[in-house]
Amino acid sequence: MLEAASFFDLTEFDHKKIFQGTDAVWGGLINLKTYMNSQDYSAFKHEELLDGVPLKNHLIYYNNCLHSSKGCAISWDNVGKGKLSVLRDGQPLPGASVIMAGVVIMGQKIQLGKGVMIESGSLIKGPAIIGDHTEVRQGAYIRGYCLTGKRCVIGHATEVKHSIFFNDAKAGHFAYLGDSILGNDANLGAGTKFANLRFLPGNVQLRTDKGLIDTGLRKFGAILGDRVQTGCNSVTNPGTLIGPDGILMPNTTADSGLHPSKKIIR
Repeated sequence: MLEAASFFDLTEFDHKKIFQGTDAVWGGLINLKTYMNSQDYSAFKHEELLDGVPLKNHLIYYNNCLHSSKGCAISWDNVGKGKLSVLRDGQPLPGASVIMAGVVIMGQKIQLGKGVMIESGSLIKGPAIIGDHTEVRQGAYIRGYCLTGKRCVIGHATEVKHSIFFNDAKAGHFAYLGDSILGNDANLGAGTKFANLRFLPGNVQLRTDKGLIDTGLRKFGAILGDRVQTGCNSVTNPGTLIGPDGILMPNTTADSGLHPSKKIIR
């Protein structure tokens, strides 16, 4: 009931290994640092990419290598549908990703998939793994140990740290996610906040119908199963789990603990 398979379809997720050997779904958060530290980030280097300094020019990530955008024409089309396109001297670069001028990268432990768009004004601290056709929009703040699947959105004024996005998960506007997981096709309304730290000392305790479970985590935000939706300006308390197809209504605070599939939280 609390295992990852009860919340997510793991079939198409490239990083399902992160949940191996875990009895509870939050084991993915416990394993996140070890998993990300084991990855190869050596391809993410370029002379124009200076640590903590805004990029002066666009960079193109293509064939596992960063390139200058000199001679490139970029079509800023629908990223999530794979329509971002880059031509160099008239020749297409299939699957090329774009890092716009004005982006700030802190630490170079970054992996990019194909067709990724990182917009000007965003800040990314490594380690970060950003999956195919994902958008990191203007003003986004990625604070390290963030991993996304394919076709995700980290939107304007959204802050994310130590979190996992499954495929097609979206946090489009003014959201905060700390120590959290979004399932496939989960969508956050504007202003959704995941509180991740108790006022009182000690680990986050998970409320279930069988009593309290010690998660072993001092910081633990929310875990949203596949297709969960939150309304605008909603809030979750530390240690909130919402099963697949659940809905958190606008301007509502979700109690910590386990909320079953298809529940409407009012």
